[in-house]
Amino acid sequence: MGRFRDALAGPGLAGIAEVKRRSPSAGDLRPDADPAALAAAFGGAGAAAVSILVDERFAGSLADLVAARSASDVPLLAKGFFSSEAELDAVRAAGADAALLILRDLDERAAARLMAHAGGIGLDALVEAHDAAELARAVALEADPIGINARDLETFAIDRDAQLRLVGEAPRDRVVIAESAVHGRAQGAAAELAGADAVLVGTALMRAADPPARLREILSRPLVKVCGLTREEDVEVAVEAGADLCGFILEPASPRAADRALPVPDTALSVAVFVGEPEEAGTDLLQLYERADGAVRGRDAVLLRDGAQVATVVDLPWEGDDPTLFERARAVNGRVVLAGGLGPDNVRDAIAAVRPWAVDASSGLELEPGIKDHDRVRAFVAAAR
Repeated sequence: MGRFRDALAGPGLAGIAEVKRRSPSAGDLRPDADPAALAAAFGGAGAAAVSILVDERFAGSLADLVAARSASDVPLLAKGFFSSEAELDAVRAAGADAALLILRDLDERAAARLMAHAGGIGLDALVEAHDAAELARAVALEADPIGINARDLETFAIDRDAQLRLVGEAPRDRVVIAESAVHGRAQGAAAELAGADAVLVGTALMRAADPPARLREILSRPLVKVCGLTREEDVEVAVEAGADLCGFILEPASPRAADRALPVPDTALSVAVFVGEPEEAGTDLLQLYERADGAVRGRDAVLLRDGAQVATVVDLPWEGDDPTLFERARAVNGRVVLAGGLGPDNVRDAIAAVRPWAVDASSGLELEPGIKDHDRVRAFVAAAR
């Protein structure tokens, strides 16, 4: 395994920033893109690696790879439609640490031959699949890392749900990269929770006024959850303010109970909150509390995706306090969603004390139970950033 794969294998979600001037599906994106300047800037913005399109259909070339290598030490992925050892030799000589191999275009013998050659010259091979059959082929080839592309390269159609299913089915002992269809924090988080080690982001960065700042935004943590939503206008304000998760309490005993989970745009994830037993709610995630005698809910909760725990929610007792809240949160292994008494005035201190994966506020953002104060919602999201 080489430095490209190793750069993506650490804790948390890694980002691969892509430099491409155009694409066949979207046309011109950033015709004047400077690969040297962008590679250096992306490295400074937290990119674990940088992808360089070297194919002329994307207005790319080997010279772009050479320029990026001259400006940055970040691991570089050469992207193109490679089918020969000579092409791999060329990108390695130009400074690549990894090369893309697309299973749609390669049979088993060709893929295995190119993977072996890549390993022999010090290149990681990112083996790309876009459906279940290709994922099975990648696994059988012992590919690592594996890329799961949400885009069908023949029709250019995007299917994020199918991508996330495949990410979830990939072996956990491989580095898995979600490619395409990541335009914001919530979409990156969805890939992360499905099991992706990294996301590859291209179009969203190339279209941004400030590509490195956009990368920082997509990778930034904590995520922000606004919970206890009961009205569509409150959902709209939360999303416009930049909330990443919208929570709907489906426990009838709660003063903030909603009768259903409301629609949420794809710039945010929806979370249905239950006490005792979860039910199907049509949301991206479920948040489950235990029942407690004399209280609407128990103390802490688990965040679930497809029935599997993906984070721990560290909360206060119902209508109670706990001076050890931060200490308990710091002691949790894995992703922590910090909740309980948070609002615009204290969320920054809470983040500094715990460094959580997400922060969650409900009652601290209300005019009355279930009715949000829009100014406080905006202030909370801004303070959490």
